[in-house]
Amino acid sequence: MSRYPIALEVTDLSTFARALRDQLAKAERPPGHVELLNMLARAAGRRNYQHLRRDATAADRLAAARPTPGEPPDQVRIEKLPRHFDAAGRLIRWPGRASLQELSLWVFWSRLPPRTAFSDREISALLRGWHNFGDHALLRRAMVDYRLVSRTVDGGEYRRIEQPPPPELGPLLEQLERRRAA
Repeated sequence: MSRYPIALEVTDLSTFARALRDQLAKAERPPGHVELLNMLARAAGRRNYQHLRRDATAADRLAAARPTPGEPPDQVRIEKLPRHFDAAGRLIRWPGRASLQELSLWVFWSRLPPRTAFSDREISALLRGWHNFGDHALLRRAMVDYRLVSRTVDGGEYRRIEQPPPPELGPLLEQLERRRAA
């Protein structure tokens, strides 16, 4: 196994402890190293240790790719992304480039009201109205993967994650609004 440090974020320590206790009680013998890693990951709401590891490395790649605050906006991204939206501000097609995909998801993030819980059905309905290519599940999963929206373990509740947006979002939203008003 690699020595790559993996952060374990636990939102409710009591639930985590109960889930871990239940798994340990079902074990016939003391768990080995990998078994214990899997138990810890499952108690934190992941399928297994590999799922936890994938999420942690994805979060690190996203953090490295995000611009630092105060950095000037990337004009190329601002110019390219509006081509993927129609005049009403709906996403016509899913961009091929990951950087444009992320920025298009930030547009949806900005449309979600803060501090509001959404059911799976509610967030899917919102996303259906914001795109034209018929894959709201792709958008919903990508928003979770890019850490723009949090999802409960059972997938029953979604919430916008409050964080500073990239510097390109403001100019992009202004450009989309100008197109809609024209």
